[in-house]
Amino acid sequence: MSTNQSIKILVIEDNQDVRENLIEILELSNFTVLAAEDGLKGVEIAQTQIPDLILCDVMMPKLDGFGVLNILGKRPDTSGIPFVFLTAKAERSDFRRGMNLGADDYVTKPFYKDELLSVIETRLRKTKLLRKDFDRSENGLRAFINEAKGFEALKNLSNDKKVKHFKKRDVIFEEGDNPRFLYFIRSGKVKTFKTHDQGKEYIIELLKDGDFLGYVDLLKSTAHAETAAAMEDTDIVLIPKDDFLALIQANRDVSSQMIKMLANNITEKEEQLLNLAYNSVRKRVADALILLSQKEDNKSFHVLREDLARIVGTAKESVIRMLTEFKNDGYIDITEGTIIILDLKKLTNLPS
Repeated sequence: MSTNQSIKILVIEDNQDVRENLIEILELSNFTVLAAEDGLKGVEIAQTQIPDLILCDVMMPKLDGFGVLNILGKRPDTSGIPFVFLTAKAERSDFRRGMNLGADDYVTKPFYKDELLSVIETRLRKTKLLRKDFDRSENGLRAFINEAKGFEALKNLSNDKKVKHFKKRDVIFEEGDNPRFLYFIRSGKVKTFKTHDQGKEYIIELLKDGDFLGYVDLLKSTAHAETAAAMEDTDIVLIPKDDFLALIQANRDVSSQMIKMLANNITEKEEQLLNLAYNSVRKRVADALILLSQKEDNKSFHVLREDLARIVGTAKESVIRMLTEFKNDGYIDITEGTIIILDLKKLTNLPS
């Protein structure tokens, strides 16, 4: 039990006798204990010392347990802390309200020592499992879903995820389609794009194996805002809409892990849009070449000049002119249509 000393538990309880009893039980089990006599003090401690688990009374002066959970659940640094209510009230409405706010469990007062410790250990174990880093591969995705299925609310997740093969230029979904899946790229490359009234494409995003797509429209419950197509032979894992929404909504720990897995895509998309909005054509072409090199994990790659122009958001002729300039400057070489980056540092440091 000595390993518990590295685990901090915050007890928020206004009744002094109950609070001291809880502190004694937890310290005898070698947990490090933080304590607060009301909800406001508890919120302050949670934000400054970030405990590993919170035990919180429901009925308290100044700020009740529901208020504590609501405040902490909205802050990124505290939203993932396991939260267990302590309550003498066992009405169904109280349980439902707490679970809707994101509580992980309840312990009803008076409680047995073994019952309390069992709830704490179970909650810490499940949280630890879902805070693991899952690699961005099909095996990592499968491991994450298998862990998630250990929670009661997620036990009915589909066992088998369909894998669909797309040939180069095949459309995966079209702008205006009703979203049915979260798409996970097992292998290959995908572009998402919008088509203007004149029929011209504007590429929104380039994705490769380990990336997700389609999640924004699923979360918004709106039709796809863009079209996705394979840039080469591509295998995609189809995760049903209901499974994805369950992973996002059914459990706070699972949701945090799912969002963490998606966050890489979100960050890349934001950076790309900012570059398009504020950088010169020369800088945007350089950034696009760097992005493609990173996606390929290779300084040598082939890309259609039309696609490169869509990524940059300019005319094909402008892209060809910039490539010629970069070649003359010694930044790149071009052999039979293949672009080879010769000086990544100079490309990266081009002025905006």
